[in-house]
Amino acid sequence: MASQYPPSLQIRLPVLILFLETTFILIFCFCFSYDRDPQNLQKDLTVYPAFQDVNVMVILGFSFLLVFLKRYGFSSTGFSLCLAALGVQWAVIVNGLLFHFSDGAVKINLQSILEALMTVTTVLISAGAILGKVNLMQLIWMAMVEVTVFAVNRWVAVDILQVKSHVSLMHVHLFGAYFGIMVSWKLYHSSLNSRVEKERSKPISDIFTMLGTLFLWTFWPSFNSVLITDAKEKWVAVYNTYFAVAASAIIASSLSVATNRNGKLSMAHIQNATLAGGVALGFSASIIQYPWIAMTLGLTAGAFSVLGFAILKERLDPALRIHDTCGVHYTFGLPSFLGGIVYIILIIMNSLENLTVLGYEALIESGALSLSMALGMIGGLITGGLLTCKFWKAPPITKYFDDQAYWEFPHLAVGY
Repeated sequence: MASQYPPSLQIRLPVLILFLETTFILIFCFCFSYDRDPQNLQKDLTVYPAFQDVNVMVILGFSFLLVFLKRYGFSSTGFSLCLAALGVQWAVIVNGLLFHFSDGAVKINLQSILEALMTVTTVLISAGAILGKVNLMQLIWMAMVEVTVFAVNRWVAVDILQVKSHVSLMHVHLFGAYFGIMVSWKLYHSSLNSRVEKERSKPISDIFTMLGTLFLWTFWPSFNSVLITDAKEKWVAVYNTYFAVAASAIIASSLSVATNRNGKLSMAHIQNATLAGGVALGFSASIIQYPWIAMTLGLTAGAFSVLGFAILKERLDPALRIHDTCGVHYTFGLPSFLGGIVYIILIIMNSLENLTVLGYEALIESGALSLSMALGMIGGLITGGLLTCKFWKAPPITKYFDDQAYWEFPHLAVGY
């Protein structure tokens, strides 16, 4: 029996990928070389363990976090790997040209690769909002645009607003969430209001998603601390992040039971709200001086996330004509926004003795937070509009959330 799923993008997708990779190779050939400075090489050796942690988070953790759809596991993991691999190369190029270009060349070290890897997090977060509704060609285009816009956002924050480099990278959650939400808004279809069968999960897919959550939970202290240069601040960031994610895991379990009509735990709440504490701590992890503050912030972020999933998602998303497949708004968007507000409050409290510094720093950080949201939403809106073009051969509604539209199977059974 012939498959009801015709071959997809047999010419355009390979041509696009090969074109991009060839372009990357040529750019690296003429503009990039390795940094062989002995001091930088020694620094890279000390950074490498944390680099491995972040690499596991981005490649493994985020990929498995997206596999909850019962018939979209191949695409969730396979597409994520392709996006990360292409996105890291492009991020190294864009970041290098914006931040490290001098004397006609860019020096590559582990720090630049690490920054690129963290930049790609924006793409994987945004992909969660439109998961199952676009093909790989559309996702690749979105990744190229999003990495570029976020790099420009960082350049403005660091070079013009004088925001600390590691703090500017903590905007990945906020930027990625609202970029993805606006793309989802442009791709909205009225039939997505009713939850279709293929959009549900099954036990094995939920277990794999929980595996992604556990990897992210375990390594999140490295993500929040890896780019901090001061040793004391780095360890404070590790301590605070660990306590925050612990608190958010506890409140996720508590409120999940409280908001369920049957008094049972919801796997979606545990998979997502558990991470909210790490997201919220990103901005202020190094300046919080007491564990109880980090725990309170983690607790609040986890509560926001669970209540968002339990109450707002079913009411707010249809009203705004948004279909956020993974609920990235409640896993990353709201907790990150909360963390940004708390960061500004902490800056004000720490600068009460110097009103000039207080006003300036608070204004700068407020501007950086607003800039990330604004560029994320504008970039997502434009990108979403471009993704509706016929050139991308977008999948029809009937083939949403289904691996068989893209992957070869050893059988053609429906409902595997």
